[in-house]
Amino acid sequence: MADEIGLFEAIDNMRAMRRLKPDPVADELIRKIIDAGLRAPTGGDAQNWRFIVVKDPEIKKKIQVVYKRAFEVVIARYRSNPPPPGKTEAQKQRMLKAVEYLTDHFHEAPVMIVCCLVNDTASAMGLAKMSGASIYPSAQNMLLAARALGLGSVLTTRHLLYEKDVKEALGLPENAETFAILPIGWPIGKFGAVSREPVEKVTFFNKWGQPLPS
Repeated sequence: MADEIGLFEAIDNMRAMRRLKPDPVADELIRKIIDAGLRAPTGGDAQNWRFIVVKDPEIKKKIQVVYKRAFEVVIARYRSNPPPPGKTEAQKQRMLKAVEYLTDHFHEAPVMIVCCLVNDTASAMGLAKMSGASIYPSAQNMLLAARALGLGSVLTTRHLLYEKDVKEALGLPENAETFAILPIGWPIGKFGAVSREPVEKVTFFNKWGQPLPS
């Protein structure tokens, strides 16, 4: 296990790691990652999150089949989109290759953490944005914890195109929904600073379109 790093260092270089070694990850590290997720905020302090740690090869393969089927649906749009802000076409193509690699090797990640909510009243009211507020902060905490421990991961939601099949593979009850899957493993490749637009370009002051004071 690598030495733990500071919060801002983890935030700065928590690059999405889509290429993971199949080497095992200790249960104590997974427990530590999930415990970090439990420190996140949750709507109304409901704490109605549930996490499924998946190691079973057959279950992981069933999820990978769904993940790859969803990839075939979205890949044309991915390829036709312009490069992300601040990225070149070459960088976009490298990212797409990493996305394709993850798709083909999703089941080889030693651990998957499936992020769920149970008895989600916001979803029942058709307020999906409110549901996300109770689970995605937790997922982000877990990503940061994984990075601090030297582990790689990435937040994936593509399985939601065929969530019913994933719920069946995982044995979820009707009152539970999945929101994200985090493949966890030791990274192939190096962490590094992520490139993003400057704060001033994406932030307004008081009203939309009004620039931040310099």
